[in-house]
Amino acid sequence: MNAVELINHRSEADVARELRADARDGLTAEPKRLPPKWFYDAHGSELFERITELPEYYQTRAEYEILETHALDIVERTGLDTLVELGSGSSYKTRLLLDAMRKNETLRRFVPLDVSAAALRGALEAIAADYPEPALYGIVGDFDTALAALPEEGTRLVALLGGTIGNMRHHQRVRFLRTVREALSTGEWLLLGTDLVKDPARLRRAYDDSAGITAEFNRNVLRVLNRELDADFPVNEFEHLADWNEERERIEIGLRAPRPMRVRLAELDSTIELAAGEVIETEISAKFRRERVDSELAEAGFEPVEWWTDRAGDFAVSLARVR
Repeated sequence: MNAVELINHRSEADVARELRADARDGLTAEPKRLPPKWFYDAHGSELFERITELPEYYQTRAEYEILETHALDIVERTGLDTLVELGSGSSYKTRLLLDAMRKNETLRRFVPLDVSAAALRGALEAIAADYPEPALYGIVGDFDTALAALPEEGTRLVALLGGTIGNMRHHQRVRFLRTVREALSTGEWLLLGTDLVKDPARLRRAYDDSAGITAEFNRNVLRVLNRELDADFPVNEFEHLADWNEERERIEIGLRAPRPMRVRLAELDSTIELAAGEVIETEISAKFRRERVDSELAEAGFEPVEWWTDRAGDFAVSLARVR
């Protein structure tokens, strides 16, 4: 089995500082908010894997269908020999691209990036067991710091799958895409997964399933604060919200306090107050139309090249080249 190299740009001290800053800034803001990255401790990651298997959550199946159909097209069109995956998680769908690279005899390097060192090491070890050919470089860090550490060899394609870009607001998406553009050379590639605008009732069900798994996933951010910051949120009292914003074409997710609350965060030496009905914003999930995706890619310095959807037209994968 090939060796696994893990480059860590995010120490435990960095994580602790980030969490403190995000909690302090977000819970004193108006409205209150917490970044969705704090859903993903071990329990949160397990809950998200369960979400991807729910009948209401179509995104993973739709994107898998697209990649299963077009992975070899992508590899042949780009000539890539180095696959970079952002927010790799379990690298489940990535195997379709690795298989296509193997078939095309261009499987040289796999470079996953993730904020979780434990998740990244586990994914890399599983990949190493099944794919002995490529050099494996795992980079632990956020997108801004980790993209600067990419190996420069080969023809690279950066993949951001799962509709993750929808968790960013417009200005954040453009800044992120420009960061990716700066990390690549002219003629290299970006593969981007985007969830598409559709019936609001279907979208609400995808983020508020009948089994309550997405609600538990949402509340998990409070469990993380209770554990890491010695807070005393009454987690199970908070109501899970998943509302469709028609004007901005996005799902807005939050946690609503059912009664007035005073919550102590001992590690921050602070107390916050929540009014009855007050909402802590935890995530957005923007939905896209093709013209919006193409426009944002072009704004960041990419040339849109291909656009694929699943048969139902629920999800899209875009291929773009650095200008």
